[in-house]
Amino acid sequence: MPDGGIASRARFDLIRYAQVWEDADVLTAALAVAPGATLVSIASAGDNALALLTLDPARVIAVDLSEAQLACLALRIEAYRTLDHTGLLELMGSRPSARRGELLARAASRLDTGRHRFWAERRDLVERHGIGGVGRFERYFRLFRRYMLPLVHGAGTVHGLLEPRSAEARARYYARWNSLRWRLLLRLFFARWTMARLGRDPAFFDFAEGDLPSQVADRARSALVDQDPAANPYLAWILTGRHQDALPLALRAEHFDTIRARLDRIELHHGALEAIAQPGLQADGWNLSDIFEYMAPAEHETAYRRLLAATRPGGRLVYWNMLAPRACPPALAGQVIAHGEAAAALHRRDKAFFYRTVVIEERRP
Repeated sequence: MPDGGIASRARFDLIRYAQVWEDADVLTAALAVAPGATLVSIASAGDNALALLTLDPARVIAVDLSEAQLACLALRIEAYRTLDHTGLLELMGSRPSARRGELLARAASRLDTGRHRFWAERRDLVERHGIGGVGRFERYFRLFRRYMLPLVHGAGTVHGLLEPRSAEARARYYARWNSLRWRLLLRLFFARWTMARLGRDPAFFDFAEGDLPSQVADRARSALVDQDPAANPYLAWILTGRHQDALPLALRAEHFDTIRARLDRIELHHGALEAIAQPGLQADGWNLSDIFEYMAPAEHETAYRRLLAATRPGGRLVYWNMLAPRACPPALAGQVIAHGEAAAALHRRDKAFFYRTVVIEERRP
């Protein structure tokens, strides 16, 4: 947010995330807003900004430092407007398709000249992978899926993991899955060094703490045993390259017409969150993704103070931590109610399983 922060340390001229890797079911439950709310969301690829429309807000302000990420959201908006639900899933990459080029052309035809050109330049990638597969982070998982995972498990074993089972049967399957080779693969491919060079920007790890492979291993076990893998769209994409039978909230058939009818409530803003976080805003809820992880402690406190000043009493800040532990700065703790138990309960069912914590904090009345 402030000058000299992540905007000056990381690249924002490429699609880093072609889909959102935070669970919208957790996000919408954590915000707990009434209809008519004003919500602010980190745009990223746009899936969760669209998911917020299911809460019947008056406004969803989607902001991002990256014009490439806003182009992802802009295309999704036009896809909802111009395609049916089947076409949306095909364009996204959630379902196989031989017509993604045609679907892309139809949706992109309504974009401004710059964004239309942006997507025309990526048509080949979209045809191969869908718009949900063209980001750097998704390419990282594609490398994992194509070249590393087959060294550990065959295709039948991988697809078998995504079949519905009882908790006891999942535990037995995981005992076979969790081989020495699997543990070595996690140690190698989810090492901070590997992820920084192939997946996330190295600057995103400037303030990281802890052992990422061990954390991923622990959370993966939870996703494969405690939760039902067959109902996890994020896991399905990582392992197979599409969402299979489960879908993220914004892509589910029951929400398609609702989101389509409310698209005019989304506002796209290119720039720093501080440009939105003005005291006159008075937001009812913030989807902050994991932005605080990228900030030094002093920068985090400055940013948090601004967000809190732009939050209506009773409004909530929702965000995730993966490697850098972040919470309300001590200097501001008297102004905030931390919903630790609710956050922990939501984290236990978080299908985007690689995060360490979910944080829910509410401005005191």
